[in-house]
Amino acid sequence: MPDTTADPIANIAEFNFLDGVKVVDFTQFEAGTTCTEALAWCGADVVKIENPKLGDPGRRLRPGLPDDDPYYFHVFNANKKSIAVNMKSDTGLNLVKDMIRGADVMVENFAPGTIERLGLSYDVVKEINPGIIYAQIKGFGEGSPYEKNLSFDMIAQAAGGTFSVTGEPDGPPMRPGISIGDTGTGMVMAMTIASALYRRRETGEGHRLQVAMQDAIMHYMRTNFATTGRTGKAAGRAGSKIAGSQSAPKGLFPCAPGGPNDFVYISTSAANEEHWNRLLRVVGREDLIGNERYGSPRARAEHEPEVDEIVAKWTKTKTKFEAMELIGKEGIPIGPVLDTMELNNDVTFEQRGIMQTMIHPVHKPFKMPTWPVRVDGRPTRLKSSPMLGQHTDDVLRDWLKLDGGAVEKLKADGAVK
Repeated sequence: MPDTTADPIANIAEFNFLDGVKVVDFTQFEAGTTCTEALAWCGADVVKIENPKLGDPGRRLRPGLPDDDPYYFHVFNANKKSIAVNMKSDTGLNLVKDMIRGADVMVENFAPGTIERLGLSYDVVKEINPGIIYAQIKGFGEGSPYEKNLSFDMIAQAAGGTFSVTGEPDGPPMRPGISIGDTGTGMVMAMTIASALYRRRETGEGHRLQVAMQDAIMHYMRTNFATTGRTGKAAGRAGSKIAGSQSAPKGLFPCAPGGPNDFVYISTSAANEEHWNRLLRVVGREDLIGNERYGSPRARAEHEPEVDEIVAKWTKTKTKFEAMELIGKEGIPIGPVLDTMELNNDVTFEQRGIMQTMIHPVHKPFKMPTWPVRVDGRPTRLKSSPMLGQHTDDVLRDWLKLDGGAVEKLKADGAVK
């Protein structure tokens, strides 16, 4: 058992792979903020440019009312800075242009046409800083008949295909429970930005990067397109099963005491016949080893309801954790269905630094998932999401070398807050 008294903070580091990289962040909600947060986790200096009144709409701030629901903002804006700039004033816009002049990356995911109306189109920004990596995230791609349409996660997932392969075979399409349309798109862009920065070291050239959420979802649908290539038909829905699977058992099995998430997922492999034989031993059905009715992956798939009942009769007598222990130790792939509270309460994630507690200047401490990649055996450190305009003074001093008097003048003029 792990040492539950050990302080995980001692083994947490700040990874500076992108140390010195300056990112001007015009992102909001989730797809864009995921991208810039990934860069921040890896050491980039990410500064959110926010509206002085409400900031990123993901803050859920309301004029004259307390910010009493900050959690959505926290999880997508850790490790960043915030500067509140009035972009509608010439002084504020010129201030941002000065930041762009010294930046390495600019990222935006406004509605189509917004960044151009603000006066920061790619052509304008490239003139200011020819070497900048200019990244844009939209709902639909240039050339799409829907390129001017707005999009959120569920729109991208519907239009990109994930709804069509999620749900029961005889039921309607269904939205997957995770926001892969937003977060998945942001991760694709973050990887591309890092690659562009690497290439720029050799050439000095900047690049314009564009990704559409619909297109990114199709990237995550590659196994489904493989099914279409093999069958010549649209990939279908299979519930918790795998459409077109040639092996069994493969699916969810109920466990004691019968709560809403008291299930395990078992997935035996068609390439490893021993999975089935080992499973029969665990569930006490050694008598079926060698039975021709279940003697091959294809035979088991043909008799899948019978196979599932053999396994389920046993899993119903065990908790999901008992089933995980007994089946998993035999080298059979199995996973318990864990909800967010069970994961939140599992101390091993904290001990490994995968879950850390954000200490915020205003809001109560909040435990959240961190960057999942460990480097040299260590996770990266979580820093608080910023309050609106929290770093205005620091950023103007560090990025633009303005002194206190100059900053105060900008505040008096209403250019910054």
